[in-house]
Amino acid sequence: MFTLPLLTHLIAAASLLAQLPLGGPVNNIDDRAAGSLDDFIASETQIALQGVLNNIGSAGSKASGAASGLVVASPSKTNPDYFYSWTRDSALTMKALIDAFIAGNTNLRAEIEDYVYAQAKLQPVPNRSGDLSDGAGLGDPKYEVDGTYFAGDWGRPQRDGPALRATALITYSRSLITSGNSALVISTLWPIILNDLNYVGQYWNQTGFDLWEEVNGSSFFTTVVQHRALVEGNALAAQIGQTCPSCASQAPQILCFLQNYWNGQYILANINENNGRTSKDVNGILGSIHTFNPSAGCDDDTFQPCSPRALANHKVVTDSFRSVYGINSGIVEGAAVAVGRYPEDVFMGGNPWYLATLAAAEQMYDALYQWNKQGSIVVTDASLAFFKDFFPSATYATYASSTEPYSTITKAVKAYADGFVSVVQKYTPPDGSLAEEFSRNDGTPASAVDLTWSYSAFLTAIARRNGQVPASWGEPSANTVPTACSATSARGIYNTPTATTPLPPCTTTATTVAVTFNVAATTVPGETILVAGSISQLGDWKPSMAVVLSARLYTATYPRWWVTVDLPAGMSFEYKYLKSLQNGNVDFENGPNRSFTVPTGCAAEVSVHDAWNG
Repeated sequence: MFTLPLLTHLIAAASLLAQLPLGGPVNNIDDRAAGSLDDFIASETQIALQGVLNNIGSAGSKASGAASGLVVASPSKTNPDYFYSWTRDSALTMKALIDAFIAGNTNLRAEIEDYVYAQAKLQPVPNRSGDLSDGAGLGDPKYEVDGTYFAGDWGRPQRDGPALRATALITYSRSLITSGNSALVISTLWPIILNDLNYVGQYWNQTGFDLWEEVNGSSFFTTVVQHRALVEGNALAAQIGQTCPSCASQAPQILCFLQNYWNGQYILANINENNGRTSKDVNGILGSIHTFNPSAGCDDDTFQPCSPRALANHKVVTDSFRSVYGINSGIVEGAAVAVGRYPEDVFMGGNPWYLATLAAAEQMYDALYQWNKQGSIVVTDASLAFFKDFFPSATYATYASSTEPYSTITKAVKAYADGFVSVVQKYTPPDGSLAEEFSRNDGTPASAVDLTWSYSAFLTAIARRNGQVPASWGEPSANTVPTACSATSARGIYNTPTATTPLPPCTTTATTVAVTFNVAATTVPGETILVAGSISQLGDWKPSMAVVLSARLYTATYPRWWVTVDLPAGMSFEYKYLKSLQNGNVDFENGPNRSFTVPTGCAAEVSVHDAWNG
């Protein structure tokens, strides 16, 4: 019999599945590689979410001995030993789960709240980087899975973890505020967040180890996530009546410093060091996707995914692996390849990484979203080479969304993005498990097994492919670079958080939930998408009473039809999409009925993301 925590894990995975296109299992690697990409995505999403949950203590099946709420990097204990909890990896993983929670998978609440109080316990733990009295201990990169400090030698400090943890908790705080739980945010989450923000404000202009734990200098990824954290931290403080002086004073200076990573051709992964590398590194792609703001334009100064700088960097970095890996042999520029950390990498044989290949896809999905939102593509000197891979006659120009070049480019970039996911499909074993790496020679999985970051990278890339994007973090109001940079800092005040027990349940329970149905369905003029179901609100299966969806957000790359229906909390039902054709006929989509249960709890809004089953 399942224990309650394990059952909660399984429910969370099943809930996300209900929101995804249906697809059957694949039994061997040849079939898996040859099968449709949509089928692979549908089945692998289930596996990836369960892979994440398996690595979270204390109920995770592969996290035995881990304290509640601690995220284990991998169950691998030898060659390499990753059975630890990294602040960075944990925060990135939880941000993915929090975004999924906000999008409708409310069964993830327990994991998120366990993470909150686990971090409150970790922050005061003295370690080899220091302690909480001056904040220095927050920069220690990893902990034992029981929550004690790691005593061995390591590349420390690492200054990205506090910023990423702050971002994850700020995102969850906004969800709680929407549900009427501002008091809980102020008393429980804000003290943890403020410690991390103060750390960023105090230490951002000091060197530390990069996200690969190898280079001691200044890292693009670290700097870009630090800027984001302070901007959204300042906004949250104002929203809840608190203050973050270091946020307001230091964010502009971090943005100013960020410009030093651009060398005119690509993003330098590391500066203020001399390691002999080219500094071409997926670090820059990861930084771009983790500073992605759906409300932003293609801003160079914040390295948005569609910015000329980020696009130029994407080409330079991905092209750098074409001649390095045997499995990339013969693949021309403009076609997706397996991507690693950096071309000079020798760790565990210097192989491609699943998370790096997925990050390359995710940046392209982000860029497509931003182009569609702004209604145009601007080709500049920096990005021209990128665009020529997909539209050889591209020139310095602005292509409006109504033009043929725009359509040609976006369709090609969508296929390019899908190509990176197809690379992952090709080299994912039959059981769907994602290791850290896959062999540069034959694509077999390598290094640490069941890497949590690999699984969460898959979830976020596919969410972006489906048009599910995170909320704005405030980039449009924080993208002006100061005229002069200053190597400043703001000494922080640090306090021991009090949230060392599980968070209390919400105080306001929604009785009616606004359920937004989103379906990716390609149509032609004169066709309309509807949704019908087993409840009166969806017409009791009668096509004449089905609910009509809106195409107001429809684009070529994400043919989104959507509608919001108010439904009672706790209601379970089945549903299907219909297509009203030009001749007046109505066709139901193929496949079995979809099912959904309206969540109960604090959430007053939930979104369902589907794809038409043709």
